[in-house]
Amino acid sequence: MGRLWRRELWRLGALVAAGALVGWPFALIGVGIAVGLGLYLFYHLRQLHALQEWLTHHPHDEPPAASGLWGELFDRLYRYQKGQRITQRRLRDTLRRIQESSEAMRDSVVMLDRHGDMEWWNSAAERMLGLQPAHDRGQHITNLLRDPRFVDYFHARAYREPLTLSSPIDENMILQFQITLYGDDERLLMARDITRLHRLEQMRRDFVANVSHELRTPLTVLAGYLETYGDMAELLPDRLARGIGQMQSQTQRMQNLVNDLLLLSRLENDRGGQDDVRLDPASLLEAVRRDAEVLSDGRHRFEVEVEEPRGLLGSEKELHSAVSNLAFNAVRYAGEDSRIVLRWRPWQGGACLEVEDDGEGIDPLHIPRLTERFYRVDKGRSTATGGTGLGLAIVKHVLLRHGARLEIDSRLGEGATFRCIFPAERLTAATAAGEESTLGLPRSGNAR
Repeated sequence: MGRLWRRELWRLGALVAAGALVGWPFALIGVGIAVGLGLYLFYHLRQLHALQEWLTHHPHDEPPAASGLWGELFDRLYRYQKGQRITQRRLRDTLRRIQESSEAMRDSVVMLDRHGDMEWWNSAAERMLGLQPAHDRGQHITNLLRDPRFVDYFHARAYREPLTLSSPIDENMILQFQITLYGDDERLLMARDITRLHRLEQMRRDFVANVSHELRTPLTVLAGYLETYGDMAELLPDRLARGIGQMQSQTQRMQNLVNDLLLLSRLENDRGGQDDVRLDPASLLEAVRRDAEVLSDGRHRFEVEVEEPRGLLGSEKELHSAVSNLAFNAVRYAGEDSRIVLRWRPWQGGACLEVEDDGEGIDPLHIPRLTERFYRVDKGRSTATGGTGLGLAIVKHVLLRHGARLEIDSRLGEGATFRCIFPAERLTAATAAGEESTLGLPRSGNAR
């Protein structure tokens, strides 16, 4: 490139010198230099005109013929243009393959811009969501999916968990929606048909509920007769009395299991919200503490701490059951002489109910599976304590019905904290001093 510039400067110098020599006999050296510069300018203007004509009218043709610096410039522009065409062709091919692969998918795919307007979708979206290219392109997604749950899900921008709804064109089709953020605040909406899985899950729920319900009557009869025989234990041989005692214990365990299964079935099948009332968490924790002290029989130390003045909107029965499950688990597994704290405090804009103990703790390896039905960290020990393996599953479903979530923090030898986190919309104004709560207890501060 330096050689071309030097050649161009020599060309300019030669034209200026030639013009001066021509004008020197006539004492018009300045005019001669001006003419030389004019010829040089004319040459460059001509090349600029050729460049403009080529880029405007014939960009796909060969570049104009030129020498020197202009020839090099034309060649470089042509190579750059050719590279851009190759890149664009590759991008078009890639985009076409993406669209073809999306078309081949059974799941719906909808591309949304940063405002939530629909830009593109595959044929599965037309079949599942009823999208029509002639009318719906450029429309906002909530104009099509108007279910309040989807609208809240879309605007909440918390897309870690999918949302399950009926199709807007067929209420018998169950879809699972998942939104992913990408690019410049754009969104990719995917919808999967889970009708078959939903039906299988409903069959499982119905089966468990029906079997549990059918077991309740014979268990009640067995428990009644065993209680009668137990009252006559002093009249029976020791061996038979021990057998009746063991049968009573196992029957009670089966009744507890059936009751927990029926409660889980109800939590899964009911929408919730019908019995929501304004609760005083301090009174709720006091009631749970008294129940846990009875189960503990003096083997643990209990504390109640209230750091959040606001109340809680929810189902009294369900939340009492959830917190009781957490407190009873602490009694069963924390070890004797452990300190168990029931706490209500602010948390990330909302608030949380915590059950904390300083017992043996839980290996973090087990934490992701603790809310599964019948999952036990130590099967032998859990059976000995009389647990059903459903307590944390019940807690999880109660919290889901309240728009809350369960977090578990624990390390071996460092105790455990079970945290029920409620969003701000579930909180109510602070309870007035002396006001009776729904549990029939006055509001209290810290209790020991």
